Amino acid sequence: MALHGCIPHTNATPEARAQAHPTLVSLNPCTDAILAEVADPAQILAISHYSKDPRSSSMDARLASALPSTRGTVEEVLALKPDLVLGSTFIDPATASAYKRLGLRLETIGMASTVEASHEQIRQIAGLTGHPDRGEALINRIDAALAAAAPPPGARPIATVVWQSGGMVPGDGTLIADLLRRTGYANFAAARGLGQADLLPLEKMLADPPELILVAGQTAETGKGDDRVLGHPALEALKTTRRATLNPKLLYCGGPTLITAAQRLAQVRNSSPAGEGGSSKMVEGHLQ
Repeated sequence: MALHGCIPHTNATPEARAQAHPTLVSLNPCTDAILAEVADPAQILAISHYSKDPRSSSMDARLASALPSTRGTVEEVLALKPDLVLGSTFIDPATASAYKRLGLRLETIGMASTVEASHEQIRQIAGLTGHPDRGEALINRIDAALAAAAPPPGARPIATVVWQSGGMVPGDGTLIADLLRRTGYANFAAARGLGQADLLPLEKMLADPPELILVAGQTAETGKGDDRVLGHPALEALKTTRRATLNPKLLYCGGPTLITAAQRLAQVRNSSPAGEGGSSKMVEGHLQ
């Protein structure tokens, strides 16, 4: 596939072409998902192997299947000869040093903790690909999805726990916390002083139950909601607490993942409006 707006070979240096439409390798599933939305397919030399696995991918499966992937070793990436490598801020320092030593340009992208921060990441990645207009188009789609998922004016926020494997909960200052607020929920764990990755024991859940438990307990290793705490029969005693599933893949990545997450949160909220008598029965049928 030809690159958009290519400069004729006779009039452009390799450096000029790289600046306009560089080739890229992405090493992180969150950057994979954004890159696939804003770059030409021919620009993407590889995405991370995580995006090939539906249990850990944060991007559209059809897009992921159409793109080559890498496990991110220095040797693999060097062989692809990209103009840019997109990695996370958690990249191993030795690996980052090796890229620099070998003349590869590495751009590190952090983990977005708000929708606004995710938008800035989209703009950054779209700018690096040479397609800033596509970044703005993606942001407009996300904003439209968030607007559609917003609660009715004056609606009371639903006190909600996002309960992950082992009883772990997200506190404030996280992307899912921002999404909860925007879609009509109150972060029950944060209101009780729990921070990111704190544990909410089953006993405390039973003694002081929320209105809703969003069970996000599938593991990347098994792809199943097999955590015994999350499925404990004692939860059935919470007659006024509803439970619904939330795919854990929707918790961490921004970009297009925000659209699916907003749709799912709105679906759960609308399935049993706040104020009605609920039950502890699990609400099935989550969006993928």
